[in-house]
Amino acid sequence: MMLERLLRLTAVVVTTAVVATTAVVATTAVVATTASTATVPASAVIAGGVIAAPTPASAAPRGHVQVVTVRVESPSATSGVLEAWKWSDARGAYRRVMGPVRAYVGSEGVGRASEYRSRTPAGVFEITESFGRAVDPGTELPYRRVDYSDWWVSDVNSSKYNTLQRCPAGRACGFDRGASEQLGAISLYEYAAVIDYNRDPVVSGKGSAFFLHVTEYAPTQGCVSIDQASLVELLRWLKPARQPVISIGVGAAAYSPVD
Repeated sequence: MMLERLLRLTAVVVTTAVVATTAVVATTAVVATTASTATVPASAVIAGGVIAAPTPASAAPRGHVQVVTVRVESPSATSGVLEAWKWSDARGAYRRVMGPVRAYVGSEGVGRASEYRSRTPAGVFEITESFGRAVDPGTELPYRRVDYSDWWVSDVNSSKYNTLQRCPAGRACGFDRGASEQLGAISLYEYAAVIDYNRDPVVSGKGSAFFLHVTEYAPTQGCVSIDQASLVELLRWLKPARQPVISIGVGAAAYSPVD
């Protein structure tokens, strides 16, 4: 009896071991087969022992699909080059779509701007609207056709400082017209895009009326200017939905948004 019970117990142990071993082998085979047949993106990463989903294709930094760059060689330079860049999802990088074209900046170069210097502000600024004496060239930016009653206020003592105001002749408008720009009277404003420097919030005296406008092939009072054909091409390319910005800087600093 004792021998019979021992033989039966041995059989049970052996059978259990075989079943367990078979289950482990089968499970390993299934896992191995699944791993060999599943498509795992090269960008997938292992996190906590689990294959994490790959990171989606990079989006344009800060959502700015369109970037205009203006580069000068030194802080005192009065001309440089303008280029336009568009974000490419396929490349995961910006690609140049326009330029380089000659651009003119302030007679005191590029750097810290103010109402009392003819210097172009350095930095990255939005482009949200445009205007001109001529009819809308076909831009998707908000466009205002200006005349002699349209003014950009540069009066540091006015609450309307650094804004566009309508002020017909002979009317009190709450700002000093002698210290402001009569947009319809300036031929260089045939077409222009507004550079959103010192606009939100507006700080009195920090600088006003900075535009990208038609050039007279000479340094400006602080604006950026390029030839009219290139400006019209640029205005037609700019689209509010792509959150365009202009980056103005010395050397490589101008390209910081597209690096």
